[in-house]
Amino acid sequence: MATTTKANTGEIVQIIGPVLDVQFAEGHLPEIFGALRVKHQDGTPVIAEVQQHLGNNWVRAVAMSSTDGLRRGLPVEDLGAPITAPVGLGTLGRLFNVTGDPIDGKGEVKNITRRDPIHRAPPSFEDQTSSAEILETGMKVIDLICPFLKGGKAAVLGGAGVGKTVVIQELIRNIGIEHSGYSVFCGVGERSREGTQLLGEMEEAGVIEKMSMVFGQMNEPPGARLRVGLTGLTIAEYFRDDERKDVLLFIDNIFRFTQAGSEVSALLGRMPSAVGYQPTLATEMGELQERITSTKKGSITSLQAVFIPADDYTDPAPVTTFAHLDSVIRLERALFELGLFPTADPLTSTSRAIDPAIVGEEHYRTAREVQRVLQRYKDLQDIIAILGIDELSDEDKLLVARARKLQKFFGQAMHVAEKFTGLSGDYVKVSDTVASVREILDGKADDLNEQALYMIGIFGGFMDVRPDRVIVLTDAAEPAEEIDTARAQAARARAQETLSQAATLSAADEARARAELQRALVRLRVSERRRPRRT
Repeated sequence: MATTTKANTGEIVQIIGPVLDVQFAEGHLPEIFGALRVKHQDGTPVIAEVQQHLGNNWVRAVAMSSTDGLRRGLPVEDLGAPITAPVGLGTLGRLFNVTGDPIDGKGEVKNITRRDPIHRAPPSFEDQTSSAEILETGMKVIDLICPFLKGGKAAVLGGAGVGKTVVIQELIRNIGIEHSGYSVFCGVGERSREGTQLLGEMEEAGVIEKMSMVFGQMNEPPGARLRVGLTGLTIAEYFRDDERKDVLLFIDNIFRFTQAGSEVSALLGRMPSAVGYQPTLATEMGELQERITSTKKGSITSLQAVFIPADDYTDPAPVTTFAHLDSVIRLERALFELGLFPTADPLTSTSRAIDPAIVGEEHYRTAREVQRVLQRYKDLQDIIAILGIDELSDEDKLLVARARKLQKFFGQAMHVAEKFTGLSGDYVKVSDTVASVREILDGKADDLNEQALYMIGIFGGFMDVRPDRVIVLTDAAEPAEEIDTARAQAARARAQETLSQAATLSAADEARARAELQRALVRLRVSERRRPRRT
């Protein structure tokens, strides 16, 4: 809630759903975006935000919670400031609503530095900075085709039911555990069930103590859904500017922010624009997105889920969002129907980080070659459907086989879906992804059945690494006669040294070290068997 700075009281003269018309004394009108407080008969406060001055000393405000039970004539207090959010290290591990009140049942928030207004100007141009550093996510198709920039904005786009929230939750888990740092999650107009599930999973994973969460779910008034993103962003800005940290900001779903703005605009009587959206759509989006940036003190890296209504990518709401993004992950229903998860489409997903100067020449060439192969496969699909694959040239048959292997390989088991799939999740480093994809493109997996590459994590060659076992997918990866015993012994020593520090390793690094040790031991055993026996 906001903090009272002056005594100024009016009264309710009209209530229309979540909209309150309030009359104040002459010369005492609250400012636009000022916070008002009115109490139910049981003492429960309702916070509202001033949106319009109507004349005759009336203001029109939008409530942040239900107006059920309010009536005309109730006194309304002008709090003399905008809605504020608590900031400080005390917000970590806690769950808040749009007005900054804790809603996790853990009592009052301690160690709060101050309360900052949720409406703030973006950093000035001279204070901003840019970065060309890649943020690894551990998801193969994302890291290869549309890598994230540290301090940039990325979005997961998709229609209903294609896996946006699952991808967001997996990225929260991967980045939170593998990269540490502070995170802020904003649940904007989504299901309360998903928020509760996410909270439980973050507690189980042990990353909740480095995360603040702000919820304004779909059952709440449009005012709450419109402003909850600003509340979460205000908390993230404190970590960036005061604590000088690199912060991760997750927003699920940015379309609901736009949708709430449309509802508020209609309630305020504004003339709708294209497809019924508010005429201020671009302005409202810009006010939020321009604050998500990197400064000389720290950075905010944002990942946003964007619902695409009716799978229409020309809808004004997602189109307005596109202009602010550095990386776009496009989830396709056709891939969902094929059972390929995540359903990110390598042909339509993009990132401005795919540049040799940023990701390196090998990564860049590999990503572009993948897109070339998949595009050619897409072009051939009509011919295959009509005439059959046997009518293709030998070169095209080989290309189709490799394209299908790539599609299967980009499928990945997710940690947050383990209870549904029964498959333990994989975190794959960018270098391993690039090396493995390069092997597929170079034909080293041509003898493998495409199904062998489905839902596997690859470390150091075609090897499926699980917590309890390591499965070598092909024994043709290294012919026995080419084994270098000295290199195998050195690899064994390196892996043993790494595993001696297991307490400091991530799960992925430990799995990789165990795989390298297993491979070295196998090579040494094969080498020992091939050694001529003494007579």
